Amino acid sequence: MNILDDLKLQYKLGGIAMRVIYWNIACFLIALVFFYQYSGGGFDYPSWLSLSSDPNVFLFKPWTFLTYAFFHSSFLHLFFNMMVLNFASNLFLTFFTQKQYLGLYILGAIFSGVTFALSYYFLNISAPIVGASAAIMAILAAVTTYQPLMDVRLMFLGNVKLWHITAVILILDLMQLRLDNTGGHISHLAGALFGFIYMKSLQNGTDLSIVISRTLDFFANLFKKSPSTPFTKVHKNYKKPTERVASRIVTKDKTQQQIDEILDKISQSGYDCLTKEEKEFLFKAGK
Repeated sequence: MNILDDLKLQYKLGGIAMRVIYWNIACFLIALVFFYQYSGGGFDYPSWLSLSSDPNVFLFKPWTFLTYAFFHSSFLHLFFNMMVLNFASNLFLTFFTQKQYLGLYILGAIFSGVTFALSYYFLNISAPIVGASAAIMAILAAVTTYQPLMDVRLMFLGNVKLWHITAVILILDLMQLRLDNTGGHISHLAGALFGFIYMKSLQNGTDLSIVISRTLDFFANLFKKSPSTPFTKVHKNYKKPTERVASRIVTKDKTQQQIDEILDKISQSGYDCLTKEEKEFLFKAGK
């Protein structure tokens, strides 16, 4: 098996978490070919992929509230995000379904994108944003809300509580809020907030991800070809019921007459057509 076949097999059997990672990597490779400025050493994403805080842009490109969460600004940005995503995914899918996972990823990205756009709009700042960090934080915060005291083994540190890891990440975002990449940190915090809201709603009996699940199922069924069943003519073996011939024996005793009637029935329709009582009667009469 070559590398390509191995990757296909991992994609097919790895579940939704592996597929989301593959989608992010694929988007990065596409961006590397079409949007990377080799002279400037950076990505120049078009406004129909990255999320802009300018209402004149995002109001006419609402899909960017989701597409931005699959593109990254550098290889290190992608690498660290995918590491955290893999970590958070394994924890989340230990307790919840793949549909809930994908729904949370999408809703977390949208909620964080809206928060970023509104925040920058009121701050009178216009800038684009890309990255899966906010959606990843939604997944991490959700599973942390559900199992905050879970022991997680980290290299060089040993066992630590899950909420310790999430708290450190959130504190770092808060500390850097006024420094570089303010919009990114705002979206991270928004993602964590949505993850918390999602889990609390789920614990109260409301699964917010069902909106995404039903929407995806609707489009999947819409474009799904119904299996065509070729017309098959059904032939039935039809045998015209034969009229029961009245017994012609009238002079014999009742027992013999009944035996003859049963024998007539066997000759016309076979032994299997006899009732249980008729079979027993014939068996006793033959002794």
